[in-house]
Amino acid sequence: MSIWGSLIGGMIGFSLGGPFGMLLGSLLGGKISRAKSRAGFTSAAQAQQMFALSLIVLSAKLSKADGQVSKEELIAVKDKLKIPDNELDQVGKIFNQAKKESNGYEPYAKQIAQFYSGNINILEEVINILFYIAESDGEVSSSELVMIENISKIFGLTEKQFLSIKESRKGSDKLNPYIVLESKPDDDIATIRRRYLSLSKQHHPDLLLSKGVPQEVIEESKNKMRAINSAWDLVQKLKTKN
Repeated sequence: MSIWGSLIGGMIGFSLGGPFGMLLGSLLGGKISRAKSRAGFTSAAQAQQMFALSLIVLSAKLSKADGQVSKEELIAVKDKLKIPDNELDQVGKIFNQAKKESNGYEPYAKQIAQFYSGNINILEEVINILFYIAESDGEVSSSELVMIENISKIFGLTEKQFLSIKESRKGSDKLNPYIVLESKPDDDIATIRRRYLSLSKQHHPDLLLSKGVPQEVIEESKNKMRAINSAWDLVQKLKTKN
């Protein structure tokens, strides 16, 4: 069963206050709990639903970042996030409600950070997929880049972590391996290897799936993993030459 089809109904009974609770409450006639938001989830399904909901809402906000909603961006939300045609109506309701409301993206980003507190790799994956959406019309605009970077700061990501995600979006023949591995060119090979092993563990698709990244978007996590491996291969070649 696709995660996208259960976003609205699946959150009923979940203690979801804040901007997400208000958003879904407006779609359900106030049926969602308005209790104070809490961190953590009681099931893997809830973690996946929150991740999927976060992507839809932030994608809607991102689509407005450059002042226009392009056809390509709308297609990306549907096709790149693998939303089936028969579930597009429900997802569209959430997307359109988030797009037209007065709240900015900041309150949502703060609530997402709260829900995934202690799981920085999951928050990094949200940033990774926001880049994926922003790239859909050929390039990431300056306003989209500013928004994604601001979200990463709200999430508590360091500059190195943000730049690593951004650099990983490039092809393997264009990326700077040291940026991807959050290292410096003058670091010794043993230090970089430790960083490589740590990043490989944090971004392994199986770990991300267990923490709430839906199967529908795990391919982008695999791309991040490929970039990490490519960067390590390149560093070894560069260090061997020196």
